Amino acid sequence: MSWGTELWDQFDNLEKHTQWGIDILEKYIKFVKERTEIELSYAKQLRNLAKKYQPKKNSKEEEEYRYTACKAFLSTLNEMNDYAGQHEVISENMTSNITVELARYVQELKQERKSYFHDGRKAQQHIEICWKQLESSKRRFERDCKEADRAQQYFEKMDADINVTKADVEKARQQAQVRHQMAEDSKADYSSILQKFNHEQHEYYHTHIPNIFQKIQEMEERRIVRIGDSMKTYAEVDRQVIPIIGKCLDEIVKAAESIDQKNDSQLVIEAYKSGFEPPGDIEFEDYTQPMKRTVSDNSLSNSRGEGKPELKFGGKSKGKLWPFIKKNKLMSLLTSPHQPPPPPPASASPSAVPNGPQSPKQQKEPLSHRFNEFMTSKPKIHCFRSLKRGGATPEDFSNLPPEQRRKKLQQKVDELNKEIQKEMDQRDAITKMKDVYLKNPQMGDPASLDHKLTEVSQNIEKLRLESQKFEAWLAEVEGRLPARSEQARRQSGMFDAQNPATVNNCAQDRESSPDGSYTEEQSQEGEGKVLATDFDDEFDEEEPLPAIGTCKALYTFEGQNEGTISVVEGETLYVIEEDKGDGWTRIRRNEDEEGYVPTSYVEVYLDKNAKGAKTYI
Repeated sequence: MSWGTELWDQFDNLEKHTQWGIDILEKYIKFVKERTEIELSYAKQLRNLAKKYQPKKNSKEEEEYRYTACKAFLSTLNEMNDYAGQHEVISENMTSNITVELARYVQELKQERKSYFHDGRKAQQHIEICWKQLESSKRRFERDCKEADRAQQYFEKMDADINVTKADVEKARQQAQVRHQMAEDSKADYSSILQKFNHEQHEYYHTHIPNIFQKIQEMEERRIVRIGDSMKTYAEVDRQVIPIIGKCLDEIVKAAESIDQKNDSQLVIEAYKSGFEPPGDIEFEDYTQPMKRTVSDNSLSNSRGEGKPELKFGGKSKGKLWPFIKKNKLMSLLTSPHQPPPPPPASASPSAVPNGPQSPKQQKEPLSHRFNEFMTSKPKIHCFRSLKRGGATPEDFSNLPPEQRRKKLQQKVDELNKEIQKEMDQRDAITKMKDVYLKNPQMGDPASLDHKLTEVSQNIEKLRLESQKFEAWLAEVEGRLPARSEQARRQSGMFDAQNPATVNNCAQDRESSPDGSYTEEQSQEGEGKVLATDFDDEFDEEEPLPAIGTCKALYTFEGQNEGTISVVEGETLYVIEEDKGDGWTRIRRNEDEEGYVPTSYVEVYLDKNAKGAKTYI
């Protein structure tokens, strides 16, 4: 079926139809372009999403990604980046293979269409001119025939009239002949033009227009084929990335299958294992026998000097009864005073007292948290306002449980060894450079490297001393030193009667570090293993105690243990809690600094009108 034969008289409609085809093509180009923009936007959002959930460097989040579940999540995030990249590839390929190509094709199509319809209009104009010429010759022939007929009739009339001279008749005859000749000429001309027009019209309807319309038809069919090919390309561009997207999804599944719950559980053990042994049974205290209590009847532990075993919480039968014990009795039991404070020094430097004063007792803790302390055996941070504002972590990590302390010390030793190796490599490089300068003085002065070489050697020596210090602490924790015997590691909360001065009871273990976690002295690790716990939230929100008087420091006191505060001789401070019979007075320097000092180290001036100003005997 050809447009040239079937649509020979539909020039205008074909012009409209081909314009509509170009509009459809441009609409499809616009559709693909918007799809590419969506792909780019989607890829960008996916990348931002993956970036948002990436672990922050040098943060706690980064440490969490040692667990297999977190590693799998990190792999998922990385695969989502690749997934987003494939959508960028889709956008790029659609832009280059469809949008750009079709846009160029549309311009060519418009030019081709314009050329064909221009030729069609020229053919139309030519046939119209030929038709006008035919009409003109036809009218002229008709007019000449009428004039010749009138001239002939006039001649005949003149010839029949006897009154007309012969000359007039001859003139009329000649005029009739001229008109007749003109009619014959017009006839011949009209015949010629008619024949020519018929030929042109035949060429127009059977040759020119069919050829032009055939080209337009072919152009339109190419447009249809091109848009179909573009749709195939549209699908193929998507299909090309499906295997890669499939690989991304396969990697996500593989990462999910790599999750090892047993490994993660073991990592939790390694991360939080304290190394302490569970508390033993609480021993029966026979009150029928005369006893000497070094601290109070309700203390968790006794002095080693008495040779009496430590009270141990955690027994199964007793643990079940705790919730039913009267609150006041249990609170009194769990918050018993610590060992007595040191006596006032004979000199102005009380810090010379062996081992320093022990930490005073803290405020009573809620029953629920004390109960939770023994049930969970998990070290936590105190919520005391004054303790939260305390000092920094000890260099030997003695505030940590044994197992965590060992890990930290090992990590520190490894870091120092790396730094030592780095400095040694630098020293070797400088030494080689110095040898080169010695052999080739023109390259540099060897003496200029002596200062740098000395500095590096000093750094190496400092790092080695530092490493030896941490290795000694590590050896102590691991039990390689005599101070850490197997018997000492096996003991759980039992005092060594031969060395009472270096023993911490369970409460001191809980309170001897600034952040409220466990502290292990180098000569007493593994003893007093009652774990710390949080206070109730109400302790976080409690109002600071009001001052009930003032005091003056008689001696300088270095408050190195948790809960204590350092004072300088002659310093005046506020008293916020009197000595309750345990030898400690609670004082405040300002809003951020408060703690306990031995009562014998200060001279107290109480305000009799202050609320809570009572004397404890």
